[in-house]
Amino acid sequence: MIRNFLSAFTCIAILVSCSNTRPPVAKAAPRQVNTPNTPEAKKNDIKFLDEITANPHLSEAIPDVEAEKKPATVTSSRVLGPSGSSSNVSALQLKYAQLLGTDPTTIEATDLLKSVDHWYGTRYKMGGTSKSGIDCSAFVQAVYMAAFSLMVPRTAYEQFRVTNRISAVEMKEGDLVFFNTTGGVSHVGIYLRNNKFIHASSSRGVTVSDLFDPYYLKRFLGVGRLEKPLGTR
Repeated sequence: MIRNFLSAFTCIAILVSCSNTRPPVAKAAPRQVNTPNTPEAKKNDIKFLDEITANPHLSEAIPDVEAEKKPATVTSSRVLGPSGSSSNVSALQLKYAQLLGTDPTTIEATDLLKSVDHWYGTRYKMGGTSKSGIDCSAFVQAVYMAAFSLMVPRTAYEQFRVTNRISAVEMKEGDLVFFNTTGGVSHVGIYLRNNKFIHASSSRGVTVSDLFDPYYLKRFLGVGRLEKPLGTR
């Protein structure tokens, strides 16, 4: 019986030793796809790359990162007029075309626009007459002197008195528009075009507003025009 036991033990030991000494199974190497190294293949690759780099539409679609970092300074631009003809417009024309909602080619760089633009953005100050702060009537007075060499009265009420009343449908660039904001004639602005006027607003400073804005429409008194010089320098 002992002999049989020893024989069985010997067989088991031999089997275990065989499994431990079995060489490891090598993993299959990744399959490589051989690219044809023929002249025809190289020719096709070069042609494909050339087609990409030579495509003007792709070049235009790629943003110029360095250019985007630089601030844009527009002094003039070429745009198409109403008739389709090309025309150069100044930065002043572009600015006020946007503010007035009109075609820049129809805006002339007049002395009036240059004069109002000098004050554009100046903060409002009751009784103020300088770039540090200005009120509505002083703004009108300063613009009329610079643009037309006309000396107009200092207050909105006095300006209303010396102008001739005209119909709102006859308004033209440079006419004065009057409002009742605090009682009587208490506010004045300069009409530009497209129902827009520029004035020294108590909340926004010198800015462009719309006559059809509910606030101004409700308080609108009328339009005044200076037909003859009140004084010249």
